[in-house]
Amino acid sequence: MEFAVALAAKGKFTAKPNPLVGSVIVNNNEIVGQGYHQNYGGNHAEINAINSVYKKYKKAKDILKESTLFCTLEPCNHDGKTPPCTNAIIQSGIKNIIIGAIDPNPKVSGTGINKLIQHGLQVQSGVCESLVEDQNKFFFFRHRKKRPFITLKIAASKDGKAFLQNSDERTIITSSEARADVQLIRAEYDSILTGGNTLRKDNPKMNARVEFNVNQPQKILLSTEIHSKKYEFFKNNDVLIFNDKNVSINSIIKKLSASEINSILVEAGPKLVNAFLKTSLVDQVIYFEAPHNLGSHGMPWFDTDNYLELNGFQRSSSSRIGPDKKIIFSKND
Repeated sequence: MEFAVALAAKGKFTAKPNPLVGSVIVNNNEIVGQGYHQNYGGNHAEINAINSVYKKYKKAKDILKESTLFCTLEPCNHDGKTPPCTNAIIQSGIKNIIIGAIDPNPKVSGTGINKLIQHGLQVQSGVCESLVEDQNKFFFFRHRKKRPFITLKIAASKDGKAFLQNSDERTIITSSEARADVQLIRAEYDSILTGGNTLRKDNPKMNARVEFNVNQPQKILLSTEIHSKKYEFFKNNDVLIFNDKNVSINSIIKKLSASEINSILVEAGPKLVNAFLKTSLVDQVIYFEAPHNLGSHGMPWFDTDNYLELNGFQRSSSSRIGPDKKIIFSKND
């Protein structure tokens, strides 16, 4: 199962917002087939594993009848972008299946296992369950909490400032190394959310500029003003726009919860960041701190020192990215 989990990781940036899933087929203690969910909308891991057996062996059907299928997540039992995986498993002749974790998606949860059992398969679940859940943290969170996992990304000077108030130019605070790390962070999230002030002041692209294939995050804009499509933010991606000033952040997140978005990375200025913190919906803060001060002309992120700790967050990790500090704050349970 650990090998199947490692296979699943190969789809980290291209399967999302679907969960990462790996599958291995074993016959007489030998791996005869393997696969993982490679692309959103494409074959699921179990199908790729079964197909790999047919590609490799002339007597694939006979081999499958005597094999055990390992799958990190419960096989789906509903029609979505692809047919139910349970049907393919039953038709393959496989009689034994070992599952890492039960799918938290109510469309699947338990129904896949029940169908397999009803068709005479021996099913075992809960093998390396914590590994599978950790690998799909955002996916499990959304289905259990009924909302996306929300992270704030903050870039601050040593004295806790966000930008220079007396400048019309974009204030670049962190190093090139830290900004490159932000691209990797963006690649992990299903969506990126910002506000109108950031759009006007920084004209950001807010896509994941990385050197590997990635399903680009869905862009989300919260702004009461209508913005020109000339901004970089609107290029090469559809944008969800919420422009009703009477609609609360809670209402917006509730609406997004009905979508497939498992995770939201908020990259915005102090006003919107603080508004999110007041909702108690924030689960994590990634805080980059540069070694220099902006001084009295800088706009502070927060009104008080240790604001995050005073509002229920604790440091879960700290590291160096070039000359900058990268501190991750997690919400206290």
